[in-house]
This record gives sequence, C-alpha cells and structure tokens, in this order.
Amino acid sequence: MNWNAFFQNAQLIGSRYFLLALIGFLLFYVLFRNKWLYKKIQQRFPRNKDYAREILYSLVTMLIFSLVSSVVFTHSSIRPHTTIYKEISEYGWIYYFAAFPLMLFMHDTYFYFMHRLMHHKKIFNYVHLVHHQSTNPSPWAAYSFHPVEAFIEIGILFVFVFTIPIHKTHLLIFFLFMIVYNVYGHLGYELYPKGFNKTIVGKWINTSINHNQHHQYFKGNYGLYFLFWDRLLGTIREDYDARFDEVKTRLT
Repeated sequence: MNWNAFFQNAQLIGSRYFLLALIGFLLFYVLFRNKWLYKKIQQRFPRNKDYAREILYSLVTMLIFSLVSSVVFTHSSIRPHTTIYKEISEYGWIYYFAAFPLMLFMHDTYFYFMHRLMHHKKIFNYVHLVHHQSTNPSPWAAYSFHPVEAFIEIGILFVFVFTIPIHKTHLLIFFLFMIVYNVYGHLGYELYPKGFNKTIVGKWINTSINHNQHHQYFKGNYGLYFLFWDRLLGTIREDYDARFDEVKTRLT
C-alpha cells in the first residue's frame, strides 16, 4: 500500500467535497436561507442530525475512494494492466477531448443500472438505505453512502481504466465535474431556468428537482447526468415535469 498516494488522494477528494458542499450549504442553507426559501424544492430544511449523518458517511466514502484509487494507481500487480497513459500525444488531442463525453455516457449507464439494482428489495436496506435516509437531501448528501455502496460507486474507476485509454488528467477533470454535479443534484434547489425541462436539450438532462424526487419518493428517476435511460426504460416519474414547473413558477 502506497500511503503517500493514499493521503494525497484523500486530500484531493476531501478538499473538493468540502469546498463545493460548503459553498452550496453556506449560500442556500445559511446566508440566504430565508430569502431563498420559496425556491427550495421541498419547503423545509433537514435537521442538524441529518447534516451530521451525511458528513460522517461522506468521510467514510472519501476514505474508501482514496483507498481504491491509490491501489489502482500504484499497486504493482494492477497499474501495469490498466489503460492509463502518460503522454497526450500517444492518442492525440481529438481522442483526449472525445473521451470526456464517452466517460459521461459510461458513468451514467453504469450508475443507472447499478442504482436500479440497489433498489431491489433484497438489497436496498443493506446497501442503499443510508443514502436514502436523506429524504430531503442537502449538499452534504453528495457522498453520503453506506461503505458497501461507496465501493460500488468507485467501481466506475475500474470500468474506465480497464476499457478505454485514460490520461491521468481525464480522471482529475472528470471526477471534479462529477462532484460538482453531485452537489448540485443534492442541493435542494434548482439552478436550471424555468422551462429547461421541456427544451430539446433539457428533456434529456438530469436536474436537481428530478433527483430530489427520487430521494423523496424512493421510486423512479434513477439517472445521474442524463435522463435517456429513465425515458427509454420508463422509469422517469410521471409528475416530474409538473413538479419542475411548480418549483420554477413560485413567487417570493
């Protein structure tokens, strides 16, 4: 075990989580809590013990993410068999940029089917219930997973490094985007504008309202970044558009 790599990864993962979640929390739950209350998806706030639980489980998740990524990147029996490459010139700039939308599709697909599986009645209580204790999620819920789910979530790293060529900066940039979108998804507020859900692009993009419904009702809306799997397989909630419109048309 390379402990230097572990602590470096823990520092990177932890600083991103705490900075982004803290910004969202301070803006929407502290500084403008009363002023923006009418914009909140669910018109109430979590309890302090909910925030504490989310942060505690998030700390465990970050340790697991750091452990797994350190092993993948440094272990002598694993790293040589990965598709990680050092020089961008090996595959060129066209592939370098094309890899990002490919990674988004791969992660969204992995997440959707993994997520639906964790909702199976024989699995849910043992693996996914911890995350769903946040029925009214806050930004701190972004990494609030049961340890088993944390290992499943970081499984996308193995999908990446054993299937497509991956530059180290692909992972740095992609996982930064992932935590940004994850914090937004659990923000409890919708940042996309009114009517976005019915635009040509917006009808395929996951929103904070969409994911908030999943936390509130436990059923439907299983996607991460996109909605095409939910729409294709009929798992998007029928009241999603109405809920989006209701939240975005509220008056002060």
